[in-house]
Amino acid sequence: MTTRSALALIAVTVTAATGTLLLAPATSAKPTTGKDTGVAQVFMVNPVQSSNDQTLTDDKDAASAVPSSAYALAPLRNLDGSGYLRGKWVTVESGTGTPAYSRTGEYLYTRDQDQFEQVMGYFWVNQAQEYLQSLGFGSTLPGIIKEPFSVKINQFGGDNSYQTDKPYRIRLGKGGVDDAEDAEVIVHEYGHAVHQSQVPGYGQSADAGAIGESFGDYLAVTVGLAAAAQYGWPVAANPACPMDWDSTSYTDAPHCIRSFAANLQATAVGGVHDRSQVWSQALWEIRGDYLALGKTAEAWDATLIDSQFDYAVDTSFSAAAKATYDAALARDGLPAANAVKARFAARGITF
Repeated sequence: MTTRSALALIAVTVTAATGTLLLAPATSAKPTTGKDTGVAQVFMVNPVQSSNDQTLTDDKDAASAVPSSAYALAPLRNLDGSGYLRGKWVTVESGTGTPAYSRTGEYLYTRDQDQFEQVMGYFWVNQAQEYLQSLGFGSTLPGIIKEPFSVKINQFGGDNSYQTDKPYRIRLGKGGVDDAEDAEVIVHEYGHAVHQSQVPGYGQSADAGAIGESFGDYLAVTVGLAAAAQYGWPVAANPACPMDWDSTSYTDAPHCIRSFAANLQATAVGGVHDRSQVWSQALWEIRGDYLALGKTAEAWDATLIDSQFDYAVDTSFSAAAKATYDAALARDGLPAANAVKARFAARGITF
């Protein structure tokens, strides 16, 4: 990743009357703070998830559309001390609005302010990376995305977000509910980068694409649940329905972008997003099996993610299921591996 001195950056403004380019010092020239930890106001995953109020709507970014109870104060860790939302694992870039900056380390915004989404982008990508590290990735297991990750906020008007890997970055859109207001959208896109970090070029088959979408959904849910447990946040809505806040603008209540209980088979037709529900249901049910066996969700997550290092770029459902089974057998024992095999078989995935 190419870097430039903050003092060398220049902001460009065009006057409406003359079209003259005016050069002004960039906001990066503000004094540094030296703080590596701050405090932010964020959504507890998202307002629907924490409240189960299925009547919430975007209402054109109005602050009044979401109650104050949907917000929580949370730590912003791993900042670089510049006062901006830049740090060891995340660099936030905004397509709209003034970049969030604080001399005190306090980033307290509401959803009607562009800076709120910038804070959400920083907090949730950092949270996802910290969760991966808590599972052992980067210490006992190989590291994943071991570099600052670029998060571009409100880059286009469509209700869509996507990830690229040269360089690593996600672009979050602003159609409907702005995507950066929903932690599960942010972490879903980060999930694609996880796959690319583990298997460069991943996603070159229909099955691989479906698995990629599924893993993004699953990672979004598991990171959100881990954060709720870490900070004592409520989980009121069905966690097996990811992105329920973002999807209020295009789904009926109870809102759900995709389901972990769609009961589809591997032979189902459709695009990668539809067919992803085959794989994600198996992942979600295996999670429950691990808990029933006296293991933890974190043990399952570590096994699942570790198994992905053995995927091919064009993996099939069957080959990926076999890699998951092998990892479960080696890491967690035969009962766990049998649960993995049975859940995939229930979705028509055998090996």
